[in-house]
Amino acid sequence: MERLIKAWQNSLRAFRRLATSEKAFQQELALLAVASPLAWFLSSSWRGYWLLVGSILFLIVVEVLNTGIEAACDAVSREFDIDIQLAKDCGSLAVLISIVLALIVWGLAIVETVTGIPL
Repeated sequence: MERLIKAWQNSLRAFRRLATSEKAFQQELALLAVASPLAWFLSSSWRGYWLLVGSILFLIVVEVLNTGIEAACDAVSREFDIDIQLAKDCGSLAVLISIVLALIVWGLAIVETVTGIPL
């Protein structure tokens, strides 16, 4: 039980730090706050709702991991290194892919809602 409590405390510390200092994380939290009620109106089922919200949560998870990669790389060295650049670029690519995924999910939901044709 103690390990669970420590993990919870570590997670809260990371959340607080990201929420106060990382612009991308702040923007994605704001997106989640807007997307959660909007998803209710766009979806016709609980499954659809959680798919829409889940795509934003997935984006946030990838952003958190990307921030962790960047922090670890910066802790190793702030000087240019091709391997560190690759690690950071891969993290950024993962964020981009998750954004594209979220856009596809939300785009399909919007098209389905506007046209009334299930996709």
